[in-house]
Amino acid sequence: MSKNSKPLHVAIVGTRGYPYVYGGYETFVKEMGERLVQRGVAVTVYCHAPLFEEKPKKVNGINLVYMPCVETKSLSQLTNSLLSMIHVCFSKVDVVFVVNSANGPFGILTKIFGKPSAINVDGLEWLRPKWKGLGARYYLFASRLATKLYDQLITDSDEMEKIYLEKFNAPSKMIAYGANPRVSSDSTMIETWGLQKESYFLIVGRLIPDNNADLIVDGFVRSASKRKLVIVGDVPYHDRFAQKMKSIPDKRLVFTGYVRDQEQLAALYHNCYAYFHGHEYGGTNPAMLKALGYGCAILAMDTRFNQEMLQKGKYGWYFDKNTESVVRIIDQAEGSPEKMESLRNRSREGLTPKYNWDAVTDEYEMLFKALCNATYVH
Repeated sequence: MSKNSKPLHVAIVGTRGYPYVYGGYETFVKEMGERLVQRGVAVTVYCHAPLFEEKPKKVNGINLVYMPCVETKSLSQLTNSLLSMIHVCFSKVDVVFVVNSANGPFGILTKIFGKPSAINVDGLEWLRPKWKGLGARYYLFASRLATKLYDQLITDSDEMEKIYLEKFNAPSKMIAYGANPRVSSDSTMIETWGLQKESYFLIVGRLIPDNNADLIVDGFVRSASKRKLVIVGDVPYHDRFAQKMKSIPDKRLVFTGYVRDQEQLAALYHNCYAYFHGHEYGGTNPAMLKALGYGCAILAMDTRFNQEMLQKGKYGWYFDKNTESVVRIIDQAEGSPEKMESLRNRSREGLTPKYNWDAVTDEYEMLFKALCNATYVH
């Protein structure tokens, strides 16, 4: 069989693995990987071995390779990716697709071994509060190397594409992240937390400084709202930042922890009065896409990424990074139920074609084939 008649084989490195969907990259692997397999592309996903009790070699047509790692907060991802990159360079895959700019330096391996490669660099990791000092410097160094060592740099929003051009003089291909819009869910599921339809504001995201949940919680506590504030998410380790928030003595605050059940999560989105989005450093954000796809009225921090996703205020309102601004937007939202209803009614229209999973997969499939510089037959 000639090379041109065999299916394209793509390896994905840098995520926790598949099927493991508790993060943005893992959801991305599921949505894109499964679609590529349906199109006749062979897909191999490298997984963090410690996260999987059972280790099947194939699930839903996706090949799985389990690699060890040093199990600490700062080293687990890097060590797993390094070992995965060494392994993949000795394999017969056609293209290596890496996610996370932390893996920038490992592009030297695909370069040495002559493997076509691409990297999705995600957000402005070097600015995130959780990576202070050495961590921030490493991310800046790694992001710069990612622009030089991989054959194709991928950003997931127009604004992120501009930033990589401005900061590193590095052109990239913008491919956004997809959404799965939903119109209905089982509203009784929110009763678990004593909630009723539109009786609460909602935050969804990890309880880390980057997402500004503390700012939103502080503003909410100072507001006169009779509603509740439901905070969905946590951190998988004992953390002073998260603990301080959880210990605030206000009965209006509801901390649900992680909500693994996607039906429950959909019900929380569908029935909220408004969804708060404090994420500051990413590009296209999966939680924001869910809020759009589930028909939420969105109150977002005023950043260039959120301006892009909400099309400069067409699909949401903005608040500034200070407590007074949060209090003000809560008062405005409480006093404008008809405007909140209007935002909910048109929110799904904000999911332009660039946020469609099939279109996203089309873009990646074309890119992978172009990297191989060959025509593959399905």
